[in-house]
Amino acid sequence: MNLNISTHFSASYREARTQFLAAAGRRDLTVQTHVHPLHRGAEGEELAMDTVRIGPANAKALLVVSSGVHGAEGFCGSGCQVALLHDDELLGRIAKSGTALLLVHAVNPYGFSHLRRVNEDSIDPNRNFLDYSQPLPVNKGYAQVHPLVLPEAWPPTADNVAAVNSYIAQHGARHFQNAVSTGQSTHPDGLFYAGRAPAWSNLTLRRVLREHGAGCTQVAWIDIHTGLGPPGHGEKIYAGRDDAVELARTRACWGADVFSPFTGDSFSEAVRGSTVSCMYDECPGTATLAVGLEFGTLDFMAVMTAMRGDQWLTNHPEAPEALHQSIKEALRAAFCIDSPEWRGMVCAQTRVAVLQALTALASA
Repeated sequence: MNLNISTHFSASYREARTQFLAAAGRRDLTVQTHVHPLHRGAEGEELAMDTVRIGPANAKALLVVSSGVHGAEGFCGSGCQVALLHDDELLGRIAKSGTALLLVHAVNPYGFSHLRRVNEDSIDPNRNFLDYSQPLPVNKGYAQVHPLVLPEAWPPTADNVAAVNSYIAQHGARHFQNAVSTGQSTHPDGLFYAGRAPAWSNLTLRRVLREHGAGCTQVAWIDIHTGLGPPGHGEKIYAGRDDAVELARTRACWGADVFSPFTGDSFSEAVRGSTVSCMYDECPGTATLAVGLEFGTLDFMAVMTAMRGDQWLTNHPEAPEALHQSIKEALRAAFCIDSPEWRGMVCAQTRVAVLQALTALASA
């Protein structure tokens, strides 16, 4: 294992993808590349969801580790995945376990490259995995907060700041977070937009999971995110269904500090259409375990402000270049801390979570 963890982290999507592919090549691992057919990156580069499988083709247990569902959060997830690919001791354990490890790099490559949390259509991929044959969920609270979180001017005026603070004072910070972040399908120009149909990342990830989960009796999933909680702390957020038995099994795997949005003890709200929910559709009949590993960066309102600014910028392409640049810098800072200490913390906690999952899958 390369103890200089910082070398596994990149400054751009292009560099991150290059590092991931090189690390896989060093291990003589096959890379499956799913190229985005319609879009290119910020530097004109190819955009792709790349996957690497380690372990037997006939494995009955599969561990998925995914990065970049929320594009700009991919700097962290990619660095952790590259670190795993350089970890001789850990990969030796995987080989002996009989479990297959599937690394899914850059679920949302457009957002990763263009420094957006959302995709090419301003869709939040972690709200997009809905059943579109049914009426879409209604988030009544979002309509109230939409004009507050996306004002006409940016940076927000003193009046807008006062209006947001007044809303929070009246309704509570948790109500505000719930209204904004659980997902909505009514405002394409808004935050946490779920979309009206499956996005490219949705359809592609489903194909990947169907292929690699076929024949498995167990599937565990660690989905790496950033932006909630104390800096460097990885909250293990329960990502399964609202089911007490499944929650207990998840805690038996990753520990009693797996917090559930359904019981209100997580930093996260109970979102609709989460990415990992597709495992129930694509791997039916398997025993499932899933967590979102959420690494903290800045405080909640700073992260929210960065997201607001980025969506405002998309809604206002006429914004001057200096403002454009400052908004993008703020967004990156909200989802990745460029320090050796933070990088070491997130890689170490990801490694522990992988080891815990391997142990649980082997003993089931």
